[in-house]
Amino acid sequence: MIDIFLAIAPIFLLIVIGHGLRRGGIPSFEFWNLNDKLVYWVLFPALLFYKMATMELSGEMLGSFAIVIYAGFTAALVFSLLAGRLLSLDKPVWTSVLQGCARHNTFIALAVAEELFGGEGLALATLITALLIPVTNVSVVSLIIVLLRGLGSGGVVVVVLRDLVRNPILIAVFFGLLLNLANVGHVPILYDVCILLGGAALPIVLMGVGANIRIRAMAASAIPTLLSLVGKMIVFPLVIGLVATLMGLDATATLVAIVFGAVPTAASAYTLARQMGGDAPAMAAIVTIQTAVSFITLPITLLLASQWLGVGL
Repeated sequence: MIDIFLAIAPIFLLIVIGHGLRRGGIPSFEFWNLNDKLVYWVLFPALLFYKMATMELSGEMLGSFAIVIYAGFTAALVFSLLAGRLLSLDKPVWTSVLQGCARHNTFIALAVAEELFGGEGLALATLITALLIPVTNVSVVSLIIVLLRGLGSGGVVVVVLRDLVRNPILIAVFFGLLLNLANVGHVPILYDVCILLGGAALPIVLMGVGANIRIRAMAASAIPTLLSLVGKMIVFPLVIGLVATLMGLDATATLVAIVFGAVPTAASAYTLARQMGGDAPAMAAIVTIQTAVSFITLPITLLLASQWLGVGL
């Protein structure tokens, strides 16, 4: 437990540092707003492009990973929909619970995977990212539109397609996959630049996660936050672990997949809630509390999973 905690601690310390710097106005509030764009459009796509272009891919691994990851995602999504229906949540609040259960903070997941499992872990995490991002975007955005506007909303397809086509992360993954399949080998200059940019991505984005945490938002309704915690940090990783065991996935791959199930929801969920008419204060509370709680729950989840798999961390 202590070893896992110590391995993950630097990641959360960077989040705390980012929050402290923004509260202190260092270097400026404008910097942190622009920093999000730098990470989203440049640093993170460079990291994923390089990892996707250079990792070893096999159809068997891809298929097994897809089944495991999508099973966990679907379970969390279904949990949020059933919970919202059974508790008769207001639809804006319901969409925030949905995001809190089904989305994941890719940046934290990648950082944890690399910290615990090195280059192999980061490569596996990149593959999971490529599998999850399109499905998550399509499913979550579509369901939010349906919940808020009804089944007759004609803008669902347009909104989803527009989001996917413009997503720099998906574009980077797509072109990285093309180069990987083309088996072109090392591409001078291009790969070297991506290595340098990708090296800056995770520490900067983790500080950005901390900069966007809203402490005052914790006062929002407790029920949506509790539901999202159960869906994201219990249902999602538990189903991943069970299905991975049934599929015979190896221990490292299983643990990396569980990391994605156990990390907090995406910080961008707040922006999406605000733009699409969801309950933004509830979403801010969910993001903030999940990020704080995951500092304790993530090591516990990985410890239990490693014991279940009979491996040491």
